[in-house]
Amino acid sequence: MSKVVFLLVPKLHLLDLAGAAQVFSTAENVLTEAGGPSAYRLRYVAEAPEVLTAQGLPVRAETAWPELGAADLVMVPGWRSPGTAGGPRLSASQPRHLFEHHRGGGTVASVCSGAFALGQAGLLDGRRCTTHHDLQEELARRFPDAAVVRDVLFTEDDRVVTSAGIASGIDLALHLVAVRHGPAVAGRVAREMVVFARRNGDEPQASAMLRYRSHLSDAVHRVQDRIDARFAEPLRLPDLAAESGVSQRTLTRRFAEATGMSPLRYQSVLRLERAEHLIGQGATVDAAARAVGFADARMLRRLRAGAGK
Repeated sequence: MSKVVFLLVPKLHLLDLAGAAQVFSTAENVLTEAGGPSAYRLRYVAEAPEVLTAQGLPVRAETAWPELGAADLVMVPGWRSPGTAGGPRLSASQPRHLFEHHRGGGTVASVCSGAFALGQAGLLDGRRCTTHHDLQEELARRFPDAAVVRDVLFTEDDRVVTSAGIASGIDLALHLVAVRHGPAVAGRVAREMVVFARRNGDEPQASAMLRYRSHLSDAVHRVQDRIDARFAEPLRLPDLAAESGVSQRTLTRRFAEATGMSPLRYQSVLRLERAEHLIGQGATVDAAARAVGFADARMLRRLRAGAGK
């Protein structure tokens, strides 16, 4: 049985903690219900017996570290942004615990700003790592010997595993379960948790559905809602214009002003992104093309070639 030890710091984000903890807890249930031995025991350690989260909910923790072996995992959830003010600093002993666990053959992981704790422990030097997209430049500035990878969900380098913001901790934890128990078990855990899809670490932190939403046009948002929900279906510009309440010409102009592209180009971007996910999960190009609504794979191949895939 492996221990999964969460190091808790003041103002930690609940989802950073709960998302990953739920994965390992669900994995334990899946494995034991299948007749296997107990796989995980979750522990929580902190400097004080009670830690206040960023969301105002206090959580309880042990103040003494358990004995750890090479099969155990230590994970640091993120806290309300370290930013330039520095955020919570670890106690003198906490970086040592992280460093010594890794030196003993164990795995150390972080979610979001938890990467800064790994940096304080000297575990990022010379290694690939990532964090939330808003914090990547700060992480690179504070730890110049770290190889900060931008716009990925998680990285793994010599038993140092780092993930991006908030919900990406679920992706990281599912990846670790897949490494230890196989993709079928990780897939079962994802289904139990009603997670839409287990994403690869190299996938971008922000999907196309989010990247083109930083505008104030209600008409364009309504059309994007329609395309987001039905991008695999044939969509006609007159129908989209009716959805927005403006003319086709006005919609095309406003959509371009808001997103930098036409509505149908936006639909193609969504199709390409979803197809790349399916291909990354093992689908053929032909199967991915059919799944996202292309009549054949030639258009998908042209789009992938244009994107350098």
